[in-house]
Amino acid sequence: MARHIGPTTKVARTFGEAIFGYDKSFEKRNYPPGQHGSSKRRKTVSEFGIQLKEKQKAKMTYGLLERQFSKVYREAARKSGVTGEIMLQMLESRLDNVVYRLGIAPTRRAARQLVGHKHIAVNGSICNIPSAQLRAGDKISVRARSTSNIAITNSVQSKSMKFNWLAWEESSLTGTYVNHPDRAQIPENIKEQLIVELYSK
Repeated sequence: MARHIGPTTKVARTFGEAIFGYDKSFEKRNYPPGQHGSSKRRKTVSEFGIQLKEKQKAKMTYGLLERQFSKVYREAARKSGVTGEIMLQMLESRLDNVVYRLGIAPTRRAARQLVGHKHIAVNGSICNIPSAQLRAGDKISVRARSTSNIAITNSVQSKSMKFNWLAWEESSLTGTYVNHPDRAQIPENIKEQLIVELYSK
């Protein structure tokens, strides 16, 4: 599956926030990339430009390309409820995102790699599909032979954030996807309504 493998700091500087997590390089240069930074750029941005930038930020945050992201939006639009919130819930319930949220991996990129290399099991069965959608009650665990993986143990030990929609048992390196999070519980700074407006045109 195709994925963005370019520099993360440059992308974060484009959006003006560390969308990939703490970034020492971003803290030093938290202004737009380029020779002149923001000084030579257009001061006014069109409504379409604002909406497009918000979509691009959401795509980069969750590590999706255009085709994958638009598919998620279409599926969210078919369901009853607030489309923007449902879209974010679907992004949050991706296996790679949940592995990252549980602290098994330090970044979503690392989580995607762990899943792809068959280090993660869902309900006892190995799953190597990063985009797999989890349902309430699903158990996410580290494969038995991977429990001593240094990258995993270091990430788990440095885990700091906890989320109400996830349960974690460090002794067995097993997490539970309790339920879909409410919008207020999702910490990402994404204005999903702008994305809905963009796709609705």
